[in-house]
Amino acid sequence: MGPQTPSALRYRLIVAMRRQNMRRMLFFVVFFSIGAAALSGSVLCEDLLQYYTYREALKLARETLGRLESLNADYDALLQQLQEDPNLIKRIAAVTLGTEARNEDTIYPKVTPEQLDAARKALTEGSNQRFSEPMIPRWLSRCSKPPQRIALFLAGAFLILISFVCFGPGERSGQKAQ
Repeated sequence: MGPQTPSALRYRLIVAMRRQNMRRMLFFVVFFSIGAAALSGSVLCEDLLQYYTYREALKLARETLGRLESLNADYDALLQQLQEDPNLIKRIAAVTLGTEARNEDTIYPKVTPEQLDAARKALTEGSNQRFSEPMIPRWLSRCSKPPQRIALFLAGAFLILISFVCFGPGERSGQKAQ
């Protein structure tokens, strides 16, 4: 390689400066984005907790509404059957009201109160366990504690500060420090 002309040196310098500026911009974007996410996460932590709690309550309300609609449909079907067949009342009265059966050729099972209590307890435990506590992400439950929120806020502010100080716009060739 022979001696380089001033225009070739200037071109290499411009390319090197552009690469350096691209790296600075990339680091600025990464540090600023992470800092802004940490800062906003610490500030919006309570709102996120409310969001997940309300979302779980809405899900529970929709499931309850679905069960109620199913019960309404069942009762509508039963009322329709009662209108079509008046003798149906006589057949289901023994089971519904707890009276003795009149048909001697049919065997009816006897259920003890202990068996009914055990079945009722099993049904209520299963439904209470599903909806006892809203499903909040682990990271949110960890970040919602005051010491972690303060640390997250300070870390985010520090990353934003670093991004402006270290990776902000560099000196321009025409604006030298005096």
